[in-house]
Amino acid sequence: MSLEPFNILIVEDEEAHAALTERAIRKAGHANRVDIVRDGEEALDYLLHRGRYNDENQFPLPGLILLDIKLPGIDGIEVLKQIKNHSTLKQIPVIMLTTSKREEDIAVSYLNYANSYLTKPVGFKEFEAKVMQINSYWMELNEPPSVRE
Repeated sequence: MSLEPFNILIVEDEEAHAALTERAIRKAGHANRVDIVRDGEEALDYLLHRGRYNDENQFPLPGLILLDIKLPGIDGIEVLKQIKNHSTLKQIPVIMLTTSKREEDIAVSYLNYANSYLTKPVGFKEFEAKVMQINSYWMELNEPPSVRE
């Protein structure tokens, strides 16, 4: 397996939030590919190449994951735990991008090795600006690992 540094995986069940996030990323122009999955189980299937995501060439590992906490079924914290406990996946930066400002959610995210925790602004322009800043930092400035399994 290898990471594709300019690919982003968005794990978001709210269609409007996912669309807005994808739009802002594409507007920034740094990502080669943006994939969206709607729940925790689908995220794990994608990352572990299970089920309909079993083709590693068609679904390469992303270089960045934007992960919501509140997901149907397997929640974002459990997805984060599984990512960070996997020998290859643990090296992918995971940004918790959520509406939750609860101290418990912030603390448990960092205890499980989230790389960043950001809350979604309410306003459209503010949300777009935040996503573009995420994109600029992680896609332009950050040096990702070169991983092969």
